[in-house]
Amino acid sequence: MAADQRSSSRGREEEHIGAPRNASVERASKPLHEESPLLSPSESLGQEETFIEGQDVLSSDPQDSYHETKSVWYMILLTISIGGLQLAWAVELSNGTPYLLALGLSKSLMALVWIAGPLSGTLVQPYVGMLSDNCRSSWGKRVPFMVVGALATILSLLALAWVRETIGGILGLFGADRESQGVKVTIIVVAVMWVYILDFAINTVQAGIRAFILDCAPSHQQEAANSMASRVVGVGNIIGYVAGYIDLPKYLWFFGNTQFKVLCVIACVALSSTVALSVLTIKERDPRLEAAPLKGSNKSGLVHFFKSVFTSIRRLPPQTRKVCEVQFFAWIGFFPQLFYSSSYIGDIYVQPYLEANPNMTPDEIDKLYEKATRVGTFALLIYAITSLATNVLLPFFIAPSYDTQSSSTSKRPQKIYTTRFSRFLEHLVIPWLTLRRAWLLSHCIFAACMFCTLIVRSIAAATTLIGIVGISWALTLWAPFAIISAEVSKRDALRRSQQNDRSSGTVEDQAGVILGIHNMSIAAPQILATIGSSIIFKFLQKPRGVPGDRSISIVLAAGGISTLVAAFLTGRIKDEVDLPQEGIVEEARAEETQTMLRRGSSGGLEY
Repeated sequence: MAADQRSSSRGREEEHIGAPRNASVERASKPLHEESPLLSPSESLGQEETFIEGQDVLSSDPQDSYHETKSVWYMILLTISIGGLQLAWAVELSNGTPYLLALGLSKSLMALVWIAGPLSGTLVQPYVGMLSDNCRSSWGKRVPFMVVGALATILSLLALAWVRETIGGILGLFGADRESQGVKVTIIVVAVMWVYILDFAINTVQAGIRAFILDCAPSHQQEAANSMASRVVGVGNIIGYVAGYIDLPKYLWFFGNTQFKVLCVIACVALSSTVALSVLTIKERDPRLEAAPLKGSNKSGLVHFFKSVFTSIRRLPPQTRKVCEVQFFAWIGFFPQLFYSSSYIGDIYVQPYLEANPNMTPDEIDKLYEKATRVGTFALLIYAITSLATNVLLPFFIAPSYDTQSSSTSKRPQKIYTTRFSRFLEHLVIPWLTLRRAWLLSHCIFAACMFCTLIVRSIAAATTLIGIVGISWALTLWAPFAIISAEVSKRDALRRSQQNDRSSGTVEDQAGVILGIHNMSIAAPQILATIGSSIIFKFLQKPRGVPGDRSISIVLAAGGISTLVAAFLTGRIKDEVDLPQEGIVEEARAEETQTMLRRGSSGGLEY
């Protein structure tokens, strides 16, 4: 099938340009091509003197090294910052809901508080992406936003963890009683404020990290880079959930006297160290060497922002548009599962105790729910382990579709031999199991597990369900980003090759804006999920400490219905990324220029 596609693409290309077939054009006509040309097309391709004179231009081009095949260690250093960020997410997801409930917030109001996440994702990530695309700092495009976002996240986590002490202490200076209703309400209001600041900060650093990974990974390794990012996220989840399951104040009492405080300190240390490691070891392209932003692209203001976003949505690349449609429906289901899984397990755990002891004191209820939170966090630990195992093992069985590369131009060392181990790995590949099909199956698995929450009422069975969902979560962290990154990276490489071509009148968005819009397709449906969850909780929830509350199961099952729609839409995505026909021709010409430059400078030796 691959051979037929290549020959078909060559045929379309010859019809389009009406030129004789040459090897360079044939190589570029493949659906994927890992190496972007670094020079503008030359009209004097037949003059060898021009190529030799241009040798220094190529050898000194700072972008050249970004097309070399990178090592595993490079990928780890590139993506490790998202693992530190995931640790902060894990703290919020596993302990945020119980923490707010302990402060006195009701379930229905709590659901509206968590609208901060999708709201910030809808607004912040596209805005940060737009700003970073136009950034010309000597630090790079993405690093300033990663650093500032990380600092804001650390401040928000610490302030949220100690909100009871700080607000109670400040109001106590004015003679207020810490146990009074007014002080408790003030603490809740300030805590909600810090939750919003935290989510805005997390989305800032996440927008920077995702664009940083896309920019610094070669276009032919985008699938591998996003797979590594998914693994690092899995490790971050495991560390976070292990920490959440252990009675941390017993061992790390010097960090704080509650579980949430110690977790926040650990998350702050992890985030600061991993972001520092990534930005200090991985160097971005120097944005000052790129073409200046288009006139008017750096305007600020709310009206201009929304106008730019809607314009960018209309000109999304085709694969990216389809992925965004899938994400919209998938995340209506994923959002409740992420925030309420630990509470779902916890509610199952407390039911026998509440039925046997209907007259428990508030302190006894608090201790019971604290234990239930650790039990729920253990289920999330199993979920994280399943997700990591899926990300480690599944790539060996997936038939590569978005990492395809041209052997003639890759800078990967070409081995002329195979080993038994490499042959063994080749036999593991399931030809029909592409990344897109695996993603589709993961949606079906997720929906089935969510429907089962209606009938499962034991800790072991519920933990198993949440663990199985880890398979779906692994694909959610990998597949959509790999598909989008492959398409965006190819187009970005083509854009850089054409930046000196004045005849090119096309305007395409860069990685920051496109990834921001993709995050909008993730965040916007979460607002719908939050409102729907709040309505269900309003009518079905029971007061804390009263047995028989099954409202969370109904919320989770409702999310499974939406995920089935996402599975249907996933079937419309292609298993390959195609460039526009004019882009294929442009790549062919520039590739020929680049190849002859190298041959002219090294006696015919390609490197």
